[in-house]
Amino acid sequence: MKKVHVVIPDLFLPQQLAAYASADLGLPALEKLLARGHCEPLKIDTLEEWLCQFFGIGKLAIAPLTLKADGVQPEDFFWLRADPVGISLQREQTILQADLALSAEEAALLCASLNAHFAADGLRFVAPHPQRWYLQLEHAPDIQTQPLPQVVGSDLHAHLPGGSDALRWHSVLNEIQMLFYEHKVNQAREQRGQIPVNGVWLWGGGKADKALSPLFSCMSGDSELAQAFALAAGISVVQSAGQMTGDAGGADCLLVWEGLRDALQRADIARWRSSLQQLEKNFFLPLLAALADGKVAQITIDALSEGASRRFVLSRASLWKLWRRPRPLLYYALLQDTP
Repeated sequence: MKKVHVVIPDLFLPQQLAAYASADLGLPALEKLLARGHCEPLKIDTLEEWLCQFFGIGKLAIAPLTLKADGVQPEDFFWLRADPVGISLQREQTILQADLALSAEEAALLCASLNAHFAADGLRFVAPHPQRWYLQLEHAPDIQTQPLPQVVGSDLHAHLPGGSDALRWHSVLNEIQMLFYEHKVNQAREQRGQIPVNGVWLWGGGKADKALSPLFSCMSGDSELAQAFALAAGISVVQSAGQMTGDAGGADCLLVWEGLRDALQRADIARWRSSLQQLEKNFFLPLLAALADGKVAQITIDALSEGASRRFVLSRASLWKLWRRPRPLLYYALLQDTP
């Protein structure tokens, strides 16, 4: 009988936000699943790390996977994500911003300028998606990078690439900032009151050197990143919990929900609440019913957060642990030790 594995970054908010953000949220299915499940600490902090570990991708080499999902074959090149970002000064820190709502035309014009400027250096930028840009290289650089979602809202200088080639790439990033400073695309964006594109963020470098194993029979959720992994592994993407649980047999299913993380990065608590309510209605309520009906043998929930990730494992028999009363999300946010 199939199992369902659920992965949710930023389900449990920092303590200072949890009381306000989760106040009066009606989440009976999620609260029951968390209360009746067996809880244990999880040594994985981010969605990128989780996906790479479970699908056997080393060194967070995500760029070739998302590039293929965006319609470009990686071939035998080394690829880096080179996503467009905004950079602003706040309280003596240089803060990184993402999701700048670029058009395809703006992305194409900016990448054309990058390619003209760096042609002699052998750097080639492509933008198959307005917010997902890529850098093609003949050889792998000796740098260590951090995924963009982990540095959004943080000080840029604390997360710059490291490694023996770091200084060269710091110089490249500085050149890009200067190139974009008075670019006509940014002049037009500023006139419209939009955030300018001040630079790119390099991360997720690697080569598409092997096929992924299909660990699950299907995947669902709102994560484009997880869908890129599903495509590389030949896993079908479905839209509903009913499609995940319709056949009582079969292999395990994966549900990845990224909406909470996206909302938190934008400091949009209303959006975080709305996304969680959507997850409750469309997935947790039907998944709990499927577990009770025997259509699903086990539900595992990996709640990812920096330094405090937890795994909850729930079987059908767990539903009979009536003494384990459902608790609000605030309980888990404030809890210091694993219950």
